[in-house]
Amino acid sequence: MAQIWKTRPTPEQMNQFNKNGIDGHIGIEFTEVGDDYLIAKMPVDHRTKQPMGKLHGGANVVLAETLGSVASVLCLEDMSKQTVVGVEVNANHLRSASSGYVHGKVTPIKLGRRFQIWEINIHDDEGRHTCVSRITIAVIDKD
Repeated sequence: MAQIWKTRPTPEQMNQFNKNGIDGHIGIEFTEVGDDYLIAKMPVDHRTKQPMGKLHGGANVVLAETLGSVASVLCLEDMSKQTVVGVEVNANHLRSASSGYVHGKVTPIKLGRRFQIWEINIHDDEGRHTCVSRITIAVIDKD
């Protein structure tokens, strides 16, 4: 697929953007920008585990929504006039993780003028599929 980004920052720039938001608090780090995908990793540690010692499903959703939202912003024609908001996100948890990192990759399903749909596949350090998620994003005009 051809380059889809209207703005193409480095992973370092994306990591600085929301370092004080939930992304930074739970340790999400962008690691790669491709022509039509982004990759980020998230630690499986005390910040992201549930009481039974496994990765919390909600942490998967935060990683997925972070990837989908950032990807959507990078596809905006004019960031001074438009912004994005999540409309729906779902996640199917396929296997648990209890240590290391999980790695999410977001790719577009549909890039429309008013709606975008993204798929996020999450894998553990061994490459095992742990979660699949889909997010629908609305592109709205700023007031």
